[in-house]
Amino acid sequence: MTDLGRREFICLIGGVAGWPLAALGQQSPLPVLGLLSAQSRGPLDDLVAAMRQGLKDTGVIEGENVTIEYRWAEGDRDRLPALAMELVQRPVAVMVATDNLSALAAKRATTTIPIVFATGGEPVSLGLVTSLNRPRGNLTGIGYFAGALADTRLEFLRDLVPNASRIGVLLNPQASSFAGQRKEIQDAARQLGVKVSFVSAASDRDIDSAFATLGQQQVRALLVGASTFYSWSQRDQIVGLAARYAIPAIYPVREFVVAGGLMSYGPSLADIYHQVGVYAGKILKGARPADLPVEQSSRFEFVVNRKTAGALGLGLPPRLLALADAVIE
Repeated sequence: MTDLGRREFICLIGGVAGWPLAALGQQSPLPVLGLLSAQSRGPLDDLVAAMRQGLKDTGVIEGENVTIEYRWAEGDRDRLPALAMELVQRPVAVMVATDNLSALAAKRATTTIPIVFATGGEPVSLGLVTSLNRPRGNLTGIGYFAGALADTRLEFLRDLVPNASRIGVLLNPQASSFAGQRKEIQDAARQLGVKVSFVSAASDRDIDSAFATLGQQQVRALLVGASTFYSWSQRDQIVGLAARYAIPAIYPVREFVVAGGLMSYGPSLADIYHQVGVYAGKILKGARPADLPVEQSSRFEFVVNRKTAGALGLGLPPRLLALADAVIE
């Protein structure tokens, strides 16, 4: 090799040694989607899968062109601000908030990173956005108002247990929609000529005490109010106590019925989380949250569990079976 050739070879090797790793064949880092939730992972597995399908429908696939970072508060709301800040500092390209508390924590943590929320409350009154049609700012998402169906739920209970002289109502006093749900249920009960007894519970011990009270009052039917805490953290406890006290109950979402509850009437959370994934995918593709109006869930489903009805000694009226969107055997 000539002196010139040796010098060129040495320069080439030296140049390669100084290249960044990405230039040596590694791909550049994928954009990161951060998911923030006040709850635990397990109960939300199916909904996370629905979100991933929504992402996929926009061409965004975990592990291929996006990385997903998960932050679960495990029911401890005090952890949410720190978890939200972790995602901001990661940094993530978009953040998904699975509930009211997570959405508020995410909003406080950043004014620049796009946030897509799923909320069972009213997004404007919660302070998440100033307008549904033109959300402005860095937030958008899906509102599903799971508590706003009291009249229909009471009607279904009355059809199933027509001799129930009083219907119990279990509400979470810490839920943002507590006052609104209570008033709506009172108004619906008055119109239907139904007497209701309210019990409140915001912890697992409270829930045990509430069911003991319902048992002492010989309540013959129960309406369980909408609450993220009830739906995810304490779902199995509530369904189990309803079975122990042999109280026919109606719930706000089908996940209770899948867990063994009697019946539910409410929004399809799988549809909602699918749309959350679609919105997150669109943002990763370049859309702005301000250009994506906050959607309001318009699909509601009535689900009954025939096995649970049998265990309670109840026959399902033909009218209810005809109205059911799904019957779990």
